[in-house]
Formats: sequence, structure tokens, C-alpha cells
Amino acid sequence: MKHVRHPFLQTALYAAVALSGIYAVAVSAVEPERSVSTANNPAGPDLELSQCGSSSRLVAVADDAVGSDASSGASTASPSMGPALDPVAAEPDQPIKTIPGMPAVINPANLYSEATAGKLSPAVAGALPRVYVPNVKSNDVYVIDPATFKVVSRFKVGANPQHVVPSWDLKTLWVANNAEGTPNGSLTPIDPDTGKPGAAVKVDDPYNMYFTPDGKSAVVVAEALKRLDFRDPHTMALQFSLATPGCAGINHADYSIDGRYAIFTCEFDGGLVKIDMVKHEVLGYLKLAKGGMPQDIRSSPDGKIFYVADMMADGVYVIDGASFKKVGFIKTGVGTHGLYPSRDGTKLYITNRGSNKIHGRPKGPGSISVLDFATGKVVATWPIPGGGSPDMGNVSADGKYLWISGRFDNVVYAINTTSGAVKIIRVGTEPHGLTVWPQPGRYSLGHTGNMR
Repeated sequence: MKHVRHPFLQTALYAAVALSGIYAVAVSAVEPERSVSTANNPAGPDLELSQCGSSSRLVAVADDAVGSDASSGASTASPSMGPALDPVAAEPDQPIKTIPGMPAVINPANLYSEATAGKLSPAVAGALPRVYVPNVKSNDVYVIDPATFKVVSRFKVGANPQHVVPSWDLKTLWVANNAEGTPNGSLTPIDPDTGKPGAAVKVDDPYNMYFTPDGKSAVVVAEALKRLDFRDPHTMALQFSLATPGCAGINHADYSIDGRYAIFTCEFDGGLVKIDMVKHEVLGYLKLAKGGMPQDIRSSPDGKIFYVADMMADGVYVIDGASFKKVGFIKTGVGTHGLYPSRDGTKLYITNRGSNKIHGRPKGPGSISVLDFATGKVVATWPIPGGGSPDMGNVSADGKYLWISGRFDNVVYAINTTSGAVKIIRVGTEPHGLTVWPQPGRYSLGHTGNMR
């Protein structure tokens, strides 16, 4: 990586920095050394003006306007308050212009409007009501009947299954087996009408998987390789790859309301990467905090804000999607991890895993925080009785239960979304990204069911 030396360009950029407090950085094609920081203080970013190859594409990245202390909760923004949003019932006059092939946004004030209770697609008419639980260390999937809260079947899959991912067309559930540290990654298809697995497809390091908003590509998140592999959404044949060299630990994502960009979390770099999903290029990187470990990310109903769970900061960063700036921080609980909108799109369920460690102990101070989208405030906290480790999952089709894996306790929690009462079901070893199926929605953007 070479520093930019052009005097006029330097002068102009320094002037812009002085006026706006924004640093300009370039997307680097040089892969940085992968490292995991153990610092607990989410401080500001360390950015530089850089040149890539023979030409430099400059990207504005926000200065660190908001900081927080993971141990004390100190923050320059209110720890319990994010930006207030307009009520999701309102429908603006201006329609959203989506990318070609993407289904229309029905309610611009609530991109979750078509994933509310009762709006099941005809594509899932024959699907068995089930909860599919991938267990990372026992290399299997447990299947739970949500009507009885009992395990009804179990089957083996590839090594280290991380997430169960609904396909864009809702006809297949894919188990992402990333086979940590080996070249034996695979995707196991499940037929949701029978609940039975099919033959696995070999792919590189599938830690997680998403789908482009137009449904033309599956996006396999090759975490260890710092890469996104765009594949045929049915056969998983490779179409092309996109390197993300500045995003160590790339793993979770969500899309803009119009489908033009996606923001991915960089777990081992303490930051985010913004991807142009039309041109298939990196737009920029944003450092959230030194020592941070961002996990899940979800959009606000109006698409303007992205919430980012950080397991070291014990809370949620608030990101303005368009400007790619950090605008707030909301304190939640220990080991903040997963993010799941309620079925009516008014609240965000936030899982706090009860540990700041990648491999935590059972019966930690795990809890669920309930964020009100309209006010940006945490309105309820539901501790796991006796301690626990709520990780990832999703909301039932009727919105009455939040189904979440208990990562370090080898259980699944079914949490009543009215009272916070918890039912516990024992499963395999280290359950992770479970999915509930079927879910309402016209199409899936991936993960455990990012439905729209």
C-alpha cells in the first residue's frame, strides 16, 4: 500500500477533513494481517489516506463521533437511546426505486411490512412447521416441533454447521457447514416439505450465506478467506468472488432498503464493510471500536439506520446507512450478539450471550433486550432464568415466540414475546444459527431468515 503524494489532492482532502471531521480512505487490495484484539475500550478508528495500485478510489468514512466503554457503559451518546424513528404505520408518498429484479418495497416506512404474521407465501404452503438447530460441535441438526416444544428428529451434516439459511425462493433450507480450519466446507440442502436433508454441495468456508435482493446469486460468506463468493442460488456453482481484505472475520450482513448496497460486519477487525451490490465492489470500511467484535446487523424499518450488535461493547452501535457513519450506541447486556425484528416491525429483539468470550461458560448472565424502533429505547429486558447464553435464531411465524440457541448451554430457548417467559429444549453441542420455518415474507435475503 502506497501513501498518496499528490500535493493538490492532499491539500483538498486535508481541507475536507478539517471542515467535516471525515477521514478519506481508499479500498485496499493488500490483505492486512489477521489479528484479534482483546482490548475492552471501544475507541475511535485508525484510518489513513491510501493508494491502491496505479489509481486511487477514495471513500469517505466517518470519524469516531461516538465512543463507549464496554466495562463502564460510558458513552458520548445516550447509552439507552438511539435515533427516534417515525412510526412504522406511516407510509411516505415517495416510492423506493429498487435495483432491477428486486421485488417492490410495499411500505417505504416499514421494509418488514410483508413479513408480518399471516403473510405466508404460497411457496411455503407445504412446509412442515419446524425449528432447525445446527450444532457446531456435534455436526448435526436437531429438528423441533414448535407445537410440542420437543425434538422430533436429528440428522448428521458436514463439519461445524453454523447457520440454517432459507433460500431466496423459500423452497430450500441450506445448512452452512464451514469445517473450521479445513478445506472441507459444504452446504447441506433441507427440503422444508419433508424436513429431510439432501446431498451436500462442496463450497469454500461457508460460515454464513445471503442472497442478492434480485435472487440471482447466493452470497457465501467465506469468513476465514475474507471473501464473498457469489454462486448460483440453486446449484451453488461459483459465479465470481469479491475480496474484502480489510474485513477480517466477515460474517453477518443486511441490505439497504433499495438493495443497492449491503453492510457486512468484520468480527475480528472491530468494524464494518460496505459493498456496492450492483457494481460488486467495496465502497469502504468503518472502524467501530478498538477491541470490538461486531456480530449481527439489521436495518431499521425505514431503511435509514443499521443496528450492529457488538459482543465486546455489550450493546448496539447505530449506523447511518447512507453516509456510513456511526451516530449512536445503545447499551443492552453482556455479549450482545443477535438481532431479530418483531413480526409487526415495531421492536428489535437483541440477544445478549452472557459472555465477552468466543467460547464462554454455561449459565452466564444471558438476556434478551427489547428495543422500540420508534423511540430508540430499550423497553424491556428478559433475563434467562438461571443464566444462559442466547445466541441466534428467529421469530415464529405468528410472532408469539422468539426461538434462540443457547450456545454454551446446549439448549434452545423458546421465549414468549409478550411475557418473556422461557421454555428450554435440550439439543446438540454448541447450537448456533437456528431457523424457524416457515416464516412470513415474499423472499429471503439469507442468514436465519432476513425476510422481506
